[in-house]
Amino acid sequence: MELQFGLAVSPSAQPGADPVRDGVLAESLGFDFVSVSDHPCGVAPNYEAWTMLSWIAAATSRIRIATRVLGVPYRSPALVAKMAETFHRLSGGRLILGLGGGYSDDEFRAFGLRVPSPGEKVRGLVEAIDIIRGLWSEPDFSYEGRLHHTERANIAPRPESPIPIWLGTFGDQALTVTGRLADGWIPSHGFAPPEQAAAMRARVRRAAVLAGRDPNAVTCAYHLEVHVGEPASTEPGVIAGSAAEVAKRLTGFVELGFTTLSFALNGPDPADQARRLAHDVLPAVRAGVAGETSPTF
Repeated sequence: MELQFGLAVSPSAQPGADPVRDGVLAESLGFDFVSVSDHPCGVAPNYEAWTMLSWIAAATSRIRIATRVLGVPYRSPALVAKMAETFHRLSGGRLILGLGGGYSDDEFRAFGLRVPSPGEKVRGLVEAIDIIRGLWSEPDFSYEGRLHHTERANIAPRPESPIPIWLGTFGDQALTVTGRLADGWIPSHGFAPPEQAAAMRARVRRAAVLAGRDPNAVTCAYHLEVHVGEPASTEPGVIAGSAAEVAKRLTGFVELGFTTLSFALNGPDPADQARRLAHDVLPAVRAGVAGETSPTF
């Protein structure tokens, strides 16, 4: 099986933080993609996700660039379609467009946005995907949804190569939408521990089959925080231990069906953690998967 590994880049704008440097390091270490979360509201200094990733894309040449994930209520889906086409084209076809319904209702209120209900967040995702893909593929695209609409809308140019859409979803209805429409699914360990993630992945795959799709065409990515060389942690979503211990845990996630893993590295020296992951952990994961080890969580 083909494995992919991604690195989350911190959006911190604190003194000394340098997300572009971190993205360049990730590319030099051989990671397949970098990603950033989308939380524009807050008191801690941080960069806006899309702008920050644009700078990383300009400073790199190979590594793919992922939004993990853009909150749909923040931006017009039609505008996101245009933004994504431009980003994908100028980056040489490296964008992974991650979308989500929006995690924090408080952020919407703070920015003067209407707070959607849980059902509206799922509906908004469906309509956003319909509009984005419609604009990518059709001229004079009109769409009338409950939350979003277009009227004879055009973007030019349209994408010359596919732009994958990944969803960060958790609820049953949203998981069904993921299997039916998305190119990938990227839950976070903290919100979907392994015993739950397995059942959620099964729902995504069932939905894909019912929609007449190949379930293997939906990339299953797992986002988690990793501390290499630190004592084991009971904190949800954190995998810690020696390089061998971390590799064993990650191999278990791959055997569970998550062939793409995304890593957040928090702590005093994330660059050192990235190097240890790349040099000491990930080769062991590849070897463990090739050896068909049993899942261990």
